[in-house]
Amino acid sequence: MEDSFSGYHPVINFVYFVAVLVFSMFILHPVFLAVSLFSAFVYSGVLKGWIKALKSALICLPVIIIVMLINPMFNHYGVTILFYLYNGNPVTLESIVYGIAMGVTLITVFIWFSCYSRVMTSDKFIFLFGRVIPALSLILSMVLRFVPKFIAEIKVISNGQKCIGRDLSNGSIFQRARHGVTILSIMITWALENAIETADSMKARGYGLKGRTAFSIYRFDRRDTVASVIMLAVLACVVVGISRGFSFTQYNPQIRISGLQPLSLGSLFTYLSYFIFCMMPVIIDGVAELKWWWLKRQISEAEEHYEGVEAI
Repeated sequence: MEDSFSGYHPVINFVYFVAVLVFSMFILHPVFLAVSLFSAFVYSGVLKGWIKALKSALICLPVIIIVMLINPMFNHYGVTILFYLYNGNPVTLESIVYGIAMGVTLITVFIWFSCYSRVMTSDKFIFLFGRVIPALSLILSMVLRFVPKFIAEIKVISNGQKCIGRDLSNGSIFQRARHGVTILSIMITWALENAIETADSMKARGYGLKGRTAFSIYRFDRRDTVASVIMLAVLACVVVGISRGFSFTQYNPQIRISGLQPLSLGSLFTYLSYFIFCMMPVIIDGVAELKWWWLKRQISEAEEHYEGVEAI
């Protein structure tokens, strides 16, 4: 499935990801965490494919376990003591639950940022902030695209070193460490040289000069207007629900979670609004796929009708 949400105006893409990342990082309510994680995984599957999304999720799964185990060792808040460590420090239920929540938050943010790097390309980011903060926007766009370029280039360097017998799989432990340092040194040199070349190239084109114009293919059309109105309306419902306390969560000294017992109509409406907001890219893609299927069906029916007329 192709992503239709990426074809919307960069303002809509950027506002959506900023809002969903802020909610994912600062709201530790279990329902909000579950909705955000599920939506991030589904949208990652739409963008990268379900196999890659599942592999990424399985790789990130140990993070929850690590945070869940490390947090009770250093934080001993809470009143529900489960057992004591060898040094006499208590392990509480509150610290374990909080560790799980922090691990889920970390994984959710990672997945959302991977989706952000696919949708918000460097040209979109420069289009939004090129005139306001030209130098900073260039640096941020280079940083955001640095990770995938870094991974691709380090594979090229590693394969080149492997051809001459200087890969991480060749030699003893000390030789492998030396080969790894060599590959890392080559990688750092390439990164610095690439940054300098990019900066010189943009400077030669007059980037950041006053009065400089730039070509852009982005236009805020009727489709963007409808999507922005719906997104802001759903976002307003979520904000109202948060302001009424339906997202309140406390892990210290006791676990207190609002909005679940009893499950009121307002809390249910807030959670449903947040689910719709997080799933907006997937919903947009689904609507686009449905329209495309309907058009293909109409075309096939018209062709069959035309062939029937010709036969008569």
